[in-house]
Amino acid sequence: MLSRFERFTSMVSAIYRTIQKLERDEMEQYGLRGSYAQYLLALRRNPSGLTAPELCQICHMDKAAVSRAAADMEADGLICRKAQGSSLYRARLRLTEEGRKAADFVFHRAADAVELAGAGLAEEDRQTFYAALELICGNLNRIS
Repeated sequence: MLSRFERFTSMVSAIYRTIQKLERDEMEQYGLRGSYAQYLLALRRNPSGLTAPELCQICHMDKAAVSRAAADMEADGLICRKAQGSSLYRARLRLTEEGRKAADFVFHRAADAVELAGAGLAEEDRQTFYAALELICGNLNRIS
């Protein structure tokens, strides 16, 4: 019999790997890494743009990963940097028109995936699940 820890970590790991695969498959058509889907969605939710540190915080990624992603997405014309004064330091990252199209595509594909993943869950069960997940996440953050 698996311990609660083994069962929990095994399921969380399996879910995370599946999410990474879905992101990778969807982002492939844009020539981007799957993890960039999170950045596109965060920027879509913030049309006035985000600084790299804000993107790090929202997506729970480190500075180097966000810097690489921003450089790649800028080179591909998905984002632009809006300078604060004469310096690009702390520049706001904004979606371009092409970036908005990519972000909309990711948003709709993600919504479809979440709907399919939650098939068979009653709304009350879904609310309980998310409340429990948020509690566990907060508890783990406090003890780490």
